[in-house]
Amino acid sequence: MVKAKIVKQRPPTAFESSVYEICSAIPAGKVATYGILSKILKTSPRAVGQSLRRNPYAPIVPCHRVIAADRSIGGFCGQTGCDNTIVQKKIRLLEDEGVAFEIMDLKSVENRQAMVMEKCIISIEELENSAAALLKVSKETIKVDNEKIVRC
Repeated sequence: MVKAKIVKQRPPTAFESSVYEICSAIPAGKVATYGILSKILKTSPRAVGQSLRRNPYAPIVPCHRVIAADRSIGGFCGQTGCDNTIVQKKIRLLEDEGVAFEIMDLKSVENRQAMVMEKCIISIEELENSAAALLKVSKETIKVDNEKIVRC
């Protein structure tokens, strides 16, 4: 008989925690792009994506509210494609929160994409203000230093 190996998830790094804090500031009904989060955190969109992929706090930390720069849904739980059942779950979560979509390329089932309407994308300034309110600090005190949020 083979014993199952229990894999313990490591605690989030300081950088991942900062990504989760900013992500938590995205209000329901809005989304942010990986690029918006990366500009606030002064890192790359891929680093943000990798951190969100390891999010142990979903849906409390609403990683489903982060999308690709082209307004497409992007991935969810490592899956892609508008017709994928896992990605459809992300779409349903966002729709339930009031995010509006348009479906692009209806002629081709393989290339069909659900695109978030631009009015639902939060601006960098709005997200910074939301994060400052959530963290109860002024916007000017949110700075990134050595991969963590520093409250001056």
